[in-house]
Amino acid sequence: MIITTTPTVEGYVVREYLGVVTGEAILGANVFKDFFAGIRDILGGRSAAYEGELRKARDIAFGEISDRAAELGANAIVGVDLDYETVGAQGSMLMVSISGTAVRVE
Repeated sequence: MIITTTPTVEGYVVREYLGVVTGEAILGANVFKDFFAGIRDILGGRSAAYEGELRKARDIAFGEISDRAAELGANAIVGVDLDYETVGAQGSMLMVSISGTAVRVE
């Protein structure tokens, strides 16, 4: 599956637009990760725990969008938009949502 943020795929022609597809993933960050991320914020630097959770959520959402496009007979997804949010009490959960247009390219 070709996935791109652009409206076209270089070297290919879009033959058919099959519809909008979406993928979402919401993952909770546990208390220990929150604690160590808070320490990291005070001392400075990157939070590997949160980065890992974001990566996992993004991979899940990309998997969902690919599966939905394949069900429609698509071989590519164009115009992909990727959003990150925190949800839940005090932003305790991480959400990744992806949307794009499933297409058939040649």
